[in-house]
Amino acid sequence: MSLTVGEHSVRHIRRIVRSLLDEWELAHLTDALELGVSELVTNVVRHVPDRRCSLLVLRQTGTVRVEVTDSCPRPPVTPAGLSESGRGLLLLDGTVDKWGVSPAPGGGKTVWFEC
Repeated sequence: MSLTVGEHSVRHIRRIVRSLLDEWELAHLTDALELGVSELVTNVVRHVPDRRCSLLVLRQTGTVRVEVTDSCPRPPVTPAGLSESGRGLLLLDGTVDKWGVSPAPGGGKTVWFEC
């Protein structure tokens, strides 16, 4: 999906992800995927000036992969010390099997995770 996200988009996107997981009979992954999608889309809302992104949810053998691509080349930042922001990435790291960031074709970045 290609989206322009706003303050209320996260709730709707979580609902779409939940529906996909139900259809794929992978409801046991709902909590982890909803948390991950919430974090990545919230980062777009907060840190990408045009708030545009694409969301890809892939069912693969043994895993589900989520990718959020945006036009901002800056990688997400994990907090240092007692920082008040960025803690969602630490939560993501503790919830999903693996995650990472890669450059997007034409600029920007893709932040992804797998469960």
